[in-house]
Amino acid sequence: MTATSGTPGDDAASIERLEIMTEVSMLVTPGGAVDTNAIEERFAQLRAANRKALVCYVTAGHPDPARSAELLAGLADAGADVVEVGVPFSDPMADGPVIQRSSQLAIEHGMTLDGTLDLVARARLTIPVVLFTYLNPLLAAGPDVLQRAADAGVQGVLLTDLPVGADPALEQWLGGGPLAFVRLVAPTTPRERMAEIARHGSGFIYLISRTGVTGERATIPESLPATIERLKGVTALPICVGFGISRPEHARAVGRLADGIVVGSALVRAAEESVGRALALVREMRAALDGVTS
Repeated sequence: MTATSGTPGDDAASIERLEIMTEVSMLVTPGGAVDTNAIEERFAQLRAANRKALVCYVTAGHPDPARSAELLAGLADAGADVVEVGVPFSDPMADGPVIQRSSQLAIEHGMTLDGTLDLVARARLTIPVVLFTYLNPLLAAGPDVLQRAADAGVQGVLLTDLPVGADPALEQWLGGGPLAFVRLVAPTTPRERMAEIARHGSGFIYLISRTGVTGERATIPESLPATIERLKGVTALPICVGFGISRPEHARAVGRLADGIVVGSALVRAAEESVGRALALVREMRAALDGVTS
């Protein structure tokens, strides 16, 4: 299967997905248990310390493999609690220009999903890792990809293009495997749909702050507090808000409302300047969050 195959509704792709499900049933951890302890424990520790989570997104292999490894190695000391490692993809429809460019540069440097897992394994991170990817690269990697990711040191997976109910067999594969299955919730999602999404997720919920693609923004949407409250009413999972969180004042404002923030485009843009600038941004965001109490 190529990285561009597997479109929902395609008969051949559906057959291949079912074959994957059959094969992967032999690869799930004994008893089908999902080891999400690393992510759950991190949020429990933060809750006990009355602190908010700083989730940092980086694109694997950007700006180049060497500096990508250096950035990953420095995130924990700079104050990150969870790292989302993005798998470069040729058609990142949910991403804005900054992350699109980072994916293209990483691909030009030869970064792949397997290369991403190798990067994570070599980094030996002391904070939880969530693999951030689109569906096609995951399917193209083969039926044992979730176990390979877990073996490399990944604790969770987040897919941008697999809505709840779109493919129950794939969702069962992801939800029953060795990784926490982090789900996305859009700000336009009705309360009942939020509850359904949360029931099919684990680790934490990634709440998108606004409609559109990823990218830095000047302000936080006025509707965000109400959206967070609506989501809190239907799930006990930690809620982390992303899309447009790019400044310390954003971190403080959202940290007062949610369990954590996700910083992506601003961090990727800073990494293009230097690893030092990217880590400085992480420290700035950490300091802003640490000024927030529940």
